[in-house]
Amino acid sequence: MTLPTPLDRFRSVIAGAARAIAQDAEADVVFASDASGQAPGKVARVVSPGPGLEPKLVAEARGAADAMAVRLRYHDPKLHAARAPISDGDARAVFDALETARVEALGAKAMDGVRANLDDLTEARVRLDAITRARTAEEVPLATAVGLLARQRLTGAEPPRPARTGLDLVAPWIEEKAGAELDALALTIDDQAAFATLSRRLLEDLELAADEPSEHELEEGGDEDEGEDNGPDDADDADSQGDSSGDMEMRSEETERDEGEDESADSEADVEEGEATSGQEGADQARANAQRRNWPEEPITDYKPFTNRFDEIVAAAELCDEEELTRLRAYLDQQMTSLGGVVTRLANRLQRRLMAQQARSWDFDQEEGLLDAARLARVVVTPGHSLSYKVERDTEFKDTVVSLLIDNSGSMRGRPISIAATCADVLARTLERCGVATEILGFTTRGWKGGQSRELWLSEGRPPNPGRLNDLRHIIYKRADEPYRHSRRSLGLMMREGLLKENIDGEALLWAHSRLLARPEERRILLVISDGAPVDDSTASANGGTYLEKHLRQIIGWIEGRSNVELAAIGIGHDVTRYYARAVTIMDAEQLGGALIEQLAALFEKH
Repeated sequence: MTLPTPLDRFRSVIAGAARAIAQDAEADVVFASDASGQAPGKVARVVSPGPGLEPKLVAEARGAADAMAVRLRYHDPKLHAARAPISDGDARAVFDALETARVEALGAKAMDGVRANLDDLTEARVRLDAITRARTAEEVPLATAVGLLARQRLTGAEPPRPARTGLDLVAPWIEEKAGAELDALALTIDDQAAFATLSRRLLEDLELAADEPSEHELEEGGDEDEGEDNGPDDADDADSQGDSSGDMEMRSEETERDEGEDESADSEADVEEGEATSGQEGADQARANAQRRNWPEEPITDYKPFTNRFDEIVAAAELCDEEELTRLRAYLDQQMTSLGGVVTRLANRLQRRLMAQQARSWDFDQEEGLLDAARLARVVVTPGHSLSYKVERDTEFKDTVVSLLIDNSGSMRGRPISIAATCADVLARTLERCGVATEILGFTTRGWKGGQSRELWLSEGRPPNPGRLNDLRHIIYKRADEPYRHSRRSLGLMMREGLLKENIDGEALLWAHSRLLARPEERRILLVISDGAPVDDSTASANGGTYLEKHLRQIIGWIEGRSNVELAAIGIGHDVTRYYARAVTIMDAEQLGGALIEQLAALFEKH
């Protein structure tokens, strides 16, 4: 009879301990060369500590077995699946991390030995996590960071040392957004349903739950809001509002708007496809629906495209596959390492200015309004003293949308486009934190020196004065209603070799302007970044060298003179002040960050 080896006895012991902790006779432990594979529901797959029972691997194996055991004991998978966000994105990952923190905290509180084993497991998890390699906040896995902060709240255990540098990059933002919910987690640790509800509120605070309804919300929220909204996602938000306190209701209203806007993105994409084949019809309809003032949709000029059959309006993600887009974003992140610091400091200045304008202010000692609780003491001391009320002052900060239109021409290649993409990235994050909707657009052409439009013109015998002879490519990097986290990768497309070709500014301005007119915000700002006058050799040779520039001047004059869209421009190495009334010219691309922030700050301070 073969005697069991020390490794066999160790596996038997930790499997027995796991069954005792889980209170489930089917719990078991298997050894493997790594723990990355998927094991059945009641089996813990752990790294084998080897015949020598290496102490570090023994500790990790105990932790993995205990983690499985406490999950079997304290976790209801059906309830978790019903309350979790339905997708596998960031929201689901954070939700899962919070539940893991809950069940492991329950085990740690109940048994000191389990606590020590789970601490060893957490150390092992962190060693393999991207949080240890993060150098910027964007590189920190949000699920890992939230899970470690929740673990600290629930057990008092400090985060493992290798994770602290990465955690410090995002912890202040998480605490600012969701500190109250993190503090409240311990109050519901014994009630998984209540804990899940609180976790969903935490996701809302982190702006992750607006487009991530759960199956539970889809089932229960469908009938509540049917009379008010048409979209199922709006009903979801109404359901989550019913579970929230007054303050959370206000936050849910904001995420509900994002939810509805996400639904409208598909229909907006349909409109844009229509624009590619039928000119301005989609934008005309959008503006008609928005009931804008009755003035011409565009100025009367002698400018015309020879054909718009080959033009395209395309989302950035449609121009390359996901793998390439991820690689391009990583390359942009590398470029940002030398620029991000200075641009971020400038963006923080802008944020402080905007927040100052949005700050609430009050008039005190009023005869009516809201009761001023701070002055109740004097009524107690002097009963004859009348009650004091306060009234909030009207703020002049208007609901605002900013559209950033970036020249994607070949002359922007290299340092200028890297800095433009970096500034757009930082600006989108900054304005989103301030509650300002931001759209990022790019414009170029599909080919050099004319495209299919020129070929068609040649096949028709070169008729005189043909108009524009290149095929437009207008790119949507970020929609105004799209959260930054969804569009972050798309900005990397600007780094793609071969994307940047020629620039036809006049029609790009009209396109961006028409999109702004369809927006519901009271104030609309269009900021153009360009490094030169319009250039398309085929159009210029067939119509005269000033054809495109003349049209650009006409469009700018029309917008500045007739439209309620506020227009400003930044020229890189090119004097745009001769085109735009509100403009600045910089000679070095390195100055773009400061110029961009100052232009926006001046626009906001103007009102």
